[in-house]
Amino acid sequence: MDRGVDILQATIGQAADGWRLDRALADAVPTLSRERLKVLINAGSVTRDGVAVRQPSAKAIAGERFEVAVPTPAPAHNEAQEIPLTIVFEDDHLIVIDKQAGLVVHPAAGNLDGTLVNALLHHCGGSLSGIGGVARPGIVHRIDKDTSGLMVAAKTDRAHEGLAKQFAVHSIDRRYKAITNGAPTPPAGKVDAPLARSPADRKKIAIQPHGKRAVTHFTTEQRLRGAALVECRLETGRTHQVRVHMASIGHALLGDPVYGRTKGDQKALLDRLGFHRQALHAAHLGFIHPVTRTPLAFESAMPADMQELFSHLIV
Repeated sequence: MDRGVDILQATIGQAADGWRLDRALADAVPTLSRERLKVLINAGSVTRDGVAVRQPSAKAIAGERFEVAVPTPAPAHNEAQEIPLTIVFEDDHLIVIDKQAGLVVHPAAGNLDGTLVNALLHHCGGSLSGIGGVARPGIVHRIDKDTSGLMVAAKTDRAHEGLAKQFAVHSIDRRYKAITNGAPTPPAGKVDAPLARSPADRKKIAIQPHGKRAVTHFTTEQRLRGAALVECRLETGRTHQVRVHMASIGHALLGDPVYGRTKGDQKALLDRLGFHRQALHAAHLGFIHPVTRTPLAFESAMPADMQELFSHLIV
């Protein structure tokens, strides 16, 4: 069966006047990376007035309108695979998993299988909510590949819709344990800073005035040697929120390969322990069951690798 296409409309913004076309389109269509748009332009999938534009370096003009034809995700990658899962709670409507670090949540470019979705399809026998589409059935939210901890998936559409509403109004109680570079001063506070894709690097998230509102409440639980164990409570749930917000106040997460700059004794310790991920764990998840209306709350202890790092940093 041929794959379909999604047609996206894009208008070049005033601020993007004179930019390269691939960069300007990435600004106009934030769901697509600049590299992805470059490929689409070269393939003739970007048109202006029905005519393909094939030069990613062409100069963009404010107000120009383009159509971007994006192939829809191929569903063939979503095969059931027997991947070990730590299941914290499960009923006919939803499942709560304690995700191990290194496990991607859903198939995407570069990770076409071996994901949480593949594991859930095997465990649930195909009974996952279809609202997320063929690419991410049952997925209501996600945590980064190299972040460990609690997340919930929906087994029915009713559960999916109910959970999505709670996420939309920010009533889900999500708390993370993080080991930061240095100890925040003051020891507790709030970071209220909007987040969006970085215009300089589309793979990164940055604080941007035009971004979506993002709020993180942090509390230092224990000062460590050159570091601190910090609880971060999410008021919102944006991509890379904790990582970017803590880095913005000068306390990036230890081991973070994107937003951190671990050096000296700390880098030597991480290398010795083989700890090469952001020190971040989704430790608490609380919500109202979307069908039974029962309050649910779950706790997860830090995994062994983070516990070992923590123990080596105790003063």
